Amino acid sequence: QVQLVESGGGLVQAGGSLRLSCAASGRTFSSYAMGWFRQAPGKEREFVATITWSRGSTYYTDSVKGRFTISRDNAKNTVYLQMNSLKPEDTAVYYCAAREVPGILTGTAGYDYWGQGTQVTVSS
Repeated sequence: QVQLVESGGGLVQAGGSLRLSCAASGRTFSSYAMGWFRQAPGKEREFVATITWSRGSTYYTDSVKGRFTISRDNAKNTVYLQMNSLKPEDTAVYYCAAREVPGILTGTAGYDYWGQGTQVTVSS
Protein backbone atom coordinates (compact mmCIF):
# COMPACT_ATOMS: atom_id res chain seq x y z
CA GLN A 1 0.00 0.00 0.00
CA VAL A 2 2.59 2.55 1.13
CA GLN A 3 6.31 2.58 0.48
CA LEU A 4 8.73 4.93 2.24
CA VAL A 5 12.27 5.65 1.06
CA GLU A 6 14.71 7.73 3.10
CA SER A 7 17.71 9.54 1.68
CA GLY A 8 20.20 12.26 2.61
CA GLY A 9 22.22 10.55 5.31
CA GLY A 10 25.99 10.71 5.45
CA LEU A 11 29.08 11.63 7.43
CA VAL A 12 29.44 15.15 8.83
CA GLN A 13 31.57 16.91 11.43
CA ALA A 14 30.11 18.16 14.68
CA GLY A 15 28.29 21.44 14.10
CA GLY A 16 27.45 20.56 10.52
CA SER A 17 24.08 20.06 8.85
CA LEU A 18 22.19 17.44 6.88
CA ARG A 19 18.74 17.30 5.33
CA LEU A 20 16.95 13.97 5.24
CA SER A 21 14.15 13.23 2.81
CA CYS A 22 11.37 10.66 2.97
CA ALA A 23 9.49 9.99 -0.25
CA ALA A 24 6.15 8.21 0.08
CA SER A 25 4.45 6.32 -2.72
CA GLY A 26 1.34 4.21 -3.08
CA ARG A 27 -1.90 4.82 -1.19
CA THR A 28 -0.97 7.82 0.92
CA PHE A 29 -4.22 9.79 1.16
CA SER A 30 -5.21 7.94 4.32
CA SER A 31 -1.97 8.75 6.14
CA TYR A 32 -2.52 11.08 9.09
CA ALA A 33 1.06 11.85 10.11
CA MET A 34 4.70 11.17 9.33
CA GLY A 35 7.41 10.66 11.89
CA TRP A 36 11.18 10.46 12.11
CA PHE A 37 12.78 7.98 14.48
CA ARG A 38 16.40 7.02 15.09
CA GLN A 39 18.29 4.10 16.52
CA ALA A 40 21.85 4.36 17.80
CA PRO A 41 24.10 1.33 18.34
CA GLY A 42 23.03 -0.60 21.43
CA LYS A 43 19.95 1.55 22.01
CA GLU A 44 16.24 1.29 21.36
CA ARG A 45 14.58 3.13 18.51
CA GLU A 46 13.48 6.57 19.71
CA PHE A 47 11.15 9.29 18.52
CA VAL A 48 12.67 12.39 16.90
CA ALA A 49 9.92 14.45 15.23
CA THR A 50 6.47 14.19 13.65
CA ILE A 51 4.23 16.26 11.39
CA THR A 52 0.59 15.93 10.34
CA TRP A 53 -0.29 16.10 6.67
CA SER A 54 -3.37 18.31 6.97
CA ARG A 55 -2.47 21.02 9.46
CA GLY A 56 1.29 20.64 9.49
CA SER A 57 1.32 20.35 13.28
CA THR A 58 4.76 19.40 14.59
CA TYR A 59 6.24 17.85 17.69
CA TYR A 60 9.88 17.24 18.63
CA THR A 61 11.77 15.33 21.25
CA ASP A 62 13.51 17.67 23.69
CA SER A 63 17.04 16.77 22.63
CA VAL A 64 16.57 18.14 19.09
CA LYS A 65 14.39 21.20 19.71
CA GLY A 66 15.94 24.30 18.19
CA ARG A 67 18.28 22.23 16.02
CA PHE A 68 16.02 20.02 13.88
CA THR A 69 13.07 21.09 11.73
CA ILE A 70 10.50 18.76 10.19
CA SER A 71 8.51 19.89 7.15
CA ARG A 72 6.36 18.43 4.41
CA ASP A 73 5.52 18.96 0.74
CA ASN A 74 2.03 17.56 0.28
CA ALA A 75 2.16 17.80 -3.52
CA LYS A 76 5.28 15.63 -3.61
CA ASN A 77 4.29 13.31 -0.75
CA THR A 78 7.66 14.04 0.80
CA VAL A 79 8.73 14.82 4.35
CA TYR A 80 12.03 16.44 5.30
CA LEU A 81 14.15 16.63 8.41
CA GLN A 82 16.60 19.53 8.45
CA MET A 83 19.29 18.82 11.02
CA ASN A 84 21.56 21.65 12.14
CA SER A 85 24.25 21.92 14.80
CA LEU A 86 24.73 18.18 14.71
CA LYS A 87 26.36 16.45 17.65
CA PRO A 88 28.11 13.07 17.91
CA GLU A 89 25.14 11.96 20.03
CA ASP A 90 22.94 12.33 16.92
CA THR A 91 24.75 9.45 15.24
CA ALA A 92 22.16 6.80 14.39
CA VAL A 93 20.15 5.16 11.66
CA TYR A 94 17.21 7.45 10.92
CA TYR A 95 13.87 5.95 9.93
CA CYS A 96 10.80 7.51 8.35
CA ALA A 97 7.38 6.19 9.38
CA ALA A 98 3.74 6.80 8.47
CA ARG A 99 0.67 6.63 10.71
CA GLU A 100 -2.86 6.26 9.36
CA VAL A 101 -4.95 7.37 12.36
CA PRO A 102 -4.75 10.11 15.01
CA GLY A 103 -3.32 9.28 18.40
CA ILE A 104 -0.09 9.44 20.35
CA LEU A 105 2.56 10.25 17.76
CA THR A 106 5.75 9.94 19.81
CA GLY A 107 6.04 6.17 20.01
CA THR A 108 6.86 3.49 17.48
CA ALA A 109 3.59 1.69 18.23
CA GLY A 110 0.79 2.87 15.99
CA TYR A 111 2.95 3.68 12.98
CA ASP A 112 1.91 1.44 10.12
CA TYR A 113 4.71 1.78 7.57
CA TRP A 114 8.49 2.13 7.87
CA GLY A 115 11.34 2.98 5.55
CA GLN A 116 14.62 1.10 5.37
CA GLY A 117 16.60 3.78 7.21
CA THR A 118 19.51 6.06 6.36
CA GLN A 119 22.76 6.30 8.31
CA VAL A 120 23.79 9.59 9.92
CA THR A 121 27.28 9.73 11.42
CA VAL A 122 28.59 12.82 13.22
CA SER A 123 32.31 12.95 13.99
CA SER A 124 33.84 14.96 16.82
